[in-house]
Amino acid sequence: MDTRRSALDRLLILFFGVTLLAACAASPGRPPVPSGPTAHITLATTTLATPAQPCTNTFVTHTLDYTSTPPTNPVILYDSNGSGVAVGDLDGDGDQDIVLANLAGPNTILWNQGQLRFTRQELPHGLSRAVVIADVDGDTLPDITFTRRNQKPSLLRNTGRPGTERFEITVLPEVNNPFYTLTWDDLDGDGDLDLIAGSYDTELAKLDGLIFQQRGGGVGVFVYERRGDSFVQHRLSHEADALAIALPDLNNDGRRDIWIGNDFDRPDYVWLQGESLASWQPVMPSSAISENTMSLDMGDIDNDGDFELFATDMKPITRDSETMARWLPMMQRMTRTDNSSDPQRTENTLLVRGANGLWYNQAYERGVDASGWSWSGKFGDLDRDGFLDLYVVNGMMAAGLFEHLPGHELSEPNVVWRNDGRGGFTRRPEWRLGSTASGRGMSMADFDGDGDLDIVVNNLGSPAQLFENRLCGGQNLLVDLRWPASGNTAALGATLALHTSAGTFHREVRAQSGYLSGDPSQIHFGIPQGASVERLAITWPDGAVSDVAPVAAGTRVTITR
Repeated sequence: MDTRRSALDRLLILFFGVTLLAACAASPGRPPVPSGPTAHITLATTTLATPAQPCTNTFVTHTLDYTSTPPTNPVILYDSNGSGVAVGDLDGDGDQDIVLANLAGPNTILWNQGQLRFTRQELPHGLSRAVVIADVDGDTLPDITFTRRNQKPSLLRNTGRPGTERFEITVLPEVNNPFYTLTWDDLDGDGDLDLIAGSYDTELAKLDGLIFQQRGGGVGVFVYERRGDSFVQHRLSHEADALAIALPDLNNDGRRDIWIGNDFDRPDYVWLQGESLASWQPVMPSSAISENTMSLDMGDIDNDGDFELFATDMKPITRDSETMARWLPMMQRMTRTDNSSDPQRTENTLLVRGANGLWYNQAYERGVDASGWSWSGKFGDLDRDGFLDLYVVNGMMAAGLFEHLPGHELSEPNVVWRNDGRGGFTRRPEWRLGSTASGRGMSMADFDGDGDLDIVVNNLGSPAQLFENRLCGGQNLLVDLRWPASGNTAALGATLALHTSAGTFHREVRAQSGYLSGDPSQIHFGIPQGASVERLAITWPDGAVSDVAPVAAGTRVTITR
């Protein structure tokens, strides 16, 4: 550890970390073994489909019938940020559907018909940024929420009726602010879903400067606590430039905390949850964070039971003359004065929890500090060896920022890293995931029923892409949790530990991650070839536990509480 980091750590502990360290002193290291009451469950198991095509040790690119369109040509700030994508089984047929947000064009559902065939349905509006699928009203039918430019979020309530009557457009009661990013979770453990949302004030000021100033100059970060059929708002900050949200348990107290990834010079916001959703303690648990945090994801990259936190930022992958000629004009305009007391770094950060409860940046050591002008970055066991790999989508276009480049566009390939089995990463260009189509939102799911993780990307100004996984080796297990008796019917916030002869693999159920992008509630485990599955341990959002055995690789297991 260098001296500068040691000095920063001392400052952080003194000014920000007292609450965090006190909590971690009571429960150091990884979380304790769950010891809550037993939840009674039923199981339904189906065998996964045999891959339709032989493995090639690559991904195969499929172009989707959809394009996210910017309002102007050439694209201007902040339209250049694009929009997100969400994945979920909207009609209960067992296939993962795709919802794509759009700025100028209509938002769109791609209904999965199986065998990578999709039917397109345009939705009545666009002007959208984030999209998240969650059962908001607790009726067991997944709904869709969008954040919208300079407008309050919209809710598409799932009616269960077929065809164009499937979704009814409505709004969220008492949620009247314009937000950029949002997510859902049962933060207080009362069995229903609460809303966490953050604004992007820089864009709001540009879109609606006078009204923005009249509103007080900022919107900020809110928690909307679900109480019956309405929401009670708790304002955590009056300003934000929020592009991403993560909900880690930073102090191992069993409660979800909030990490807001902010753009520009505004540092990330982090709050520890108190005894109620009206009580939050601001902290900064790391001596290094990304300056322009565009994306956040969590994953246990070394299978030790602790989740790491990955943030994307902008930093050229290589320093060759051709790359630097494209980057330097923009970098010279955005160069900031180095301040050793400032934790912000213009690069990706990979935060790993230390024994003292603070989080340390190990992006350099683990090889993921630079991936270009990066947006959504997510973990997933793409090669099914039991370790989480990492995929990041790239690209930027903006008049006034890249005048020296054709089309005002910085075109860079997406980047995939393979986990080396020790939590380090190595680039794998031979997997053929290096699209240069200007990716923004991205999510991972099994779209063809064979069990492995495919990838969908919402590009800006060019058709969306689906990358079909044809990597060789390994086994799959898919898990769907169902909790119909609660208001949290997909068990968002549940954690799963799959015990195998090759180690224990940890996952969690969540509504979103990355950049503006919703995650499927279906959980994927990759299992090394030849390894046997011993049991699956589930900690439900209310702390109840389930031990599931036997569980077999090559299956999809639906567990209903």
